[in-house]
Amino acid sequence: MSSQSVLLCQSTNCPQGNPPSRLECPTCNKLGIHGSFFCGQECFKSNWKIHKIIHDLARVPAQDGTFNPFPNYNFSGTLRPVYPLSPKREVPAHIPRPDYALRDDGVPVSEMRTLGHAPRILSPDEIEKMRIACRLGREVLDLAASHVRPGITTDEIDAIVHQATIDRNAYPSPLGYRNFPKSVCTSINEVICHGIPDQRKLREGDIVNLDISLYYQGFHSDLNATYPVGKVDEDSAKLIRTTRECLDAAIKVCKPGALFRDIGKAIESIARADNCAVVRTYTGHGINDLFHTAPNIPHYAKNKAVGTMKPGMCFTIEPMINLGTNWDTQHWDDSWTATTIDGKRSAQFEETLLITDTGVEVLTAGNRSGV
Repeated sequence: MSSQSVLLCQSTNCPQGNPPSRLECPTCNKLGIHGSFFCGQECFKSNWKIHKIIHDLARVPAQDGTFNPFPNYNFSGTLRPVYPLSPKREVPAHIPRPDYALRDDGVPVSEMRTLGHAPRILSPDEIEKMRIACRLGREVLDLAASHVRPGITTDEIDAIVHQATIDRNAYPSPLGYRNFPKSVCTSINEVICHGIPDQRKLREGDIVNLDISLYYQGFHSDLNATYPVGKVDEDSAKLIRTTRECLDAAIKVCKPGALFRDIGKAIESIARADNCAVVRTYTGHGINDLFHTAPNIPHYAKNKAVGTMKPGMCFTIEPMINLGTNWDTQHWDDSWTATTIDGKRSAQFEETLLITDTGVEVLTAGNRSGV
């Protein structure tokens, strides 16, 4: 049985003599300010004019020039964006780009043209190109993961990913996709996916997902993994293990003739058994010369995904698993960062798969280590 420290009423003129208190200021909680407790509404309201100065100070840009660009946003947890973002990183002119990278609006026109089409069966030559792209993607992810430690910023990780990608004569697929500003997605703690690398330093006890995608010789790879930053609590370690187990169980379903809808059933049974929830907002997807295409692969049970797996199909499975029972998402005002609605942590793993004549090949497979 754990003990809890006693927190006294913070009012400077508490009529009760500043007794132990449980009423926490909700704004301080959202801003990540700890210890703002009051014995009741009377003390809270009477002390408001003085207390709100704390909120104003928390929203002032730091002396190092960093700032929270969304000071009035109702964050679900304690994580905050730390701006300014670094300038867009350049890709050498000789490296081929996907169509959206050549457009100011970042719209993947080639993807839009194939909406409603059946999943494509790749030729042997195309499959070999996918293998190469996926091998390069794994190299970049493993390199980026080797730099995960307390004190490094996610922007520094983005720089590492960007350089490693162009060093391989590949294009970082996220960069410019629907105007995403960076070369990798970095999702910390309660962020489910699509976190934008910024000036925030990773801290001991964080968890962080690195989502790597690259475009090489006309084909995309896509993979991600969640990593502990230093030593993490048991709930976080269990969440990471459970999420990987969900993906592994889903991969075992894959073979010619298997139903896409059965993937979610395999994932949700494991997540629920460990008191976790499966995010429904985002899915796995087909991948080849297009970054996102058919098939659409939900990760939850009793979904209505259509179709069966056939040799030559390439697609991702990428379950996002939340601690607790809430699977829903909310988005920061950057229009990208998706978080849990209760501030609890989320983890994700992703692989790119190829259906073969006899089963499945994990194109992005790498060496595994425990948490």
